[in-house]
Amino acid sequence: MHQTRADIRNLAIIAHVDHGKTTLVDAMLWQSGIFREHQRVQERVMDNIDLEREKGITIMAKNTALSYSKVKLNIVDTPGHADFGGEVERTLKMVDGVMLLVDASEGPLPQTRFVLRKSLEQELPAIVVINKIDRPDARIPEVINEIYDLFIDLDAREDQIDFPIVYTNARLGLAKRRLEDEARDLRPLFEAILAHIPAPEFDPQRNLQLLITNIDYSDYVGRLAIGRISHGVVRQGESVSVCRLDGSQEKMKVTQLCVFDGLKRVEVNQASAGEIVSVAGSNSITIGETIADAERR
Repeated sequence: MHQTRADIRNLAIIAHVDHGKTTLVDAMLWQSGIFREHQRVQERVMDNIDLEREKGITIMAKNTALSYSKVKLNIVDTPGHADFGGEVERTLKMVDGVMLLVDASEGPLPQTRFVLRKSLEQELPAIVVINKIDRPDARIPEVINEIYDLFIDLDAREDQIDFPIVYTNARLGLAKRRLEDEARDLRPLFEAILAHIPAPEFDPQRNLQLLITNIDYSDYVGRLAIGRISHGVVRQGESVSVCRLDGSQEKMKVTQLCVFDGLKRVEVNQASAGEIVSVAGSNSITIGETIADAERR
């Protein structure tokens, strides 16, 4: 009997370079109250690797989180290039839905096609966000038709094509569900996420299962394994098993356990199914391996 965690939504953002993904995430963070007023915030918060700043592209999948209406939104960034195909597939394993962000003038471009296809194959529902609606050369009806054509071309099922559309001006932090509506803030986007991205499901009878989908590094605790808890609970200080890719198993003590909050990692004593976490304790754990209950597997 599966249960759902109504207090969490996990979603990935799919967007072509320069269509406003980072600007939109910045605005979502501001409006959720993550940043204090007058706090100086580096622009392009999700593109925090020098190479990415230089080229303006997002290579590594990154996580950020915010709260809206007492629901935590874990937002995962997807690399847009097919060259990073393996990382795209791993990233999509962490989420229950996607947000496809498209420029109101340029429409859907080839870079989004690969990631969108993968998300449709994994049967993830999509929210479509038409951004930069204030552009003088915006051609919104044509862009919407192009998006429908893209979904059909990628063999989307009928229910996948029935996606909600949100219109945004990310630079000004505005969103609306209908073009004729007056936009005051990003609330219509937040509401669409809560309504259309499913809450995580888990089996309360099953033991800990945490698939590692990304690796990071901390100067303080060393290697960090990042992933989503599919089932069970992980606790700081407890012993767990690392199920290796070669089939072997190795004991590991969880020396640090963090969840994401805004752009930071926040240490917690425990985290349960549906949450995206970072775990320290092994300097050899790698992508594709699973952290499981030490006693019962």
